[in-house]
Amino acid sequence: MKKILSAFLVLCFTIAFSQEKKPMFWEDIQNFKKEDQQNPPPKNAILLLGSSSFTKWTDVASYFPDKTIINRGFGGSRLTDLNDFADDLLTPYQPKQIIIYCGDNDFADDHELKANEVVQRYITFYKKVREKFPTIEVDYISIKFSPSREVLWPQMKEANKKIAAFMKKQPNSKFIDITKAMEDSKGNVRRDIFLQDMLHLTPEGYKIWTKVIYPYLK
Repeated sequence: MKKILSAFLVLCFTIAFSQEKKPMFWEDIQNFKKEDQQNPPPKNAILLLGSSSFTKWTDVASYFPDKTIINRGFGGSRLTDLNDFADDLLTPYQPKQIIIYCGDNDFADDHELKANEVVQRYITFYKKVREKFPTIEVDYISIKFSPSREVLWPQMKEANKKIAAFMKKQPNSKFIDITKAMEDSKGNVRRDIFLQDMLHLTPEGYKIWTKVIYPYLK
């Protein structure tokens, strides 16, 4: 009877463990690992890290045909997620440059979030990058002003300003400001370069990003 009970408890424990809730974006990270196993990532590439603006840029390589790009954006991610999965996002690669786009989802996730908190989250991740790659180029793309998130623009503008000031003081680091290029002649954010959700970019929007980003690429 004791053996049967023990076997039952072990079975219950195994089932419970297998059904344990995985961290958010765990599947995305596992998919990156599978992709790296199937296609070993090239050395000296440009590594893109961040949220859906990178995830949905599925044809990014065609915008930069003379560059080797590794896209590791995962949609919905926040800077907290980049920090949580920093080792998984950095260790498998030997890039010559890292470009980060992340931060707007942090504000969208918590409308009361202060700019200073997002800036600190970024600085924490930047330091983790530098622990792995002390000398390579590390660049940050400014948080875009999506029409669907207009209520959050003031915090986003403040965060952009402070991250830009931080990056200016760091070696081999640049702040890539895409906000002006996304405005019309009157200084308003162009709605025509966004998809219907007024959050993600159209191909024309990515063309604008390409023009701004390209001069920074190694």
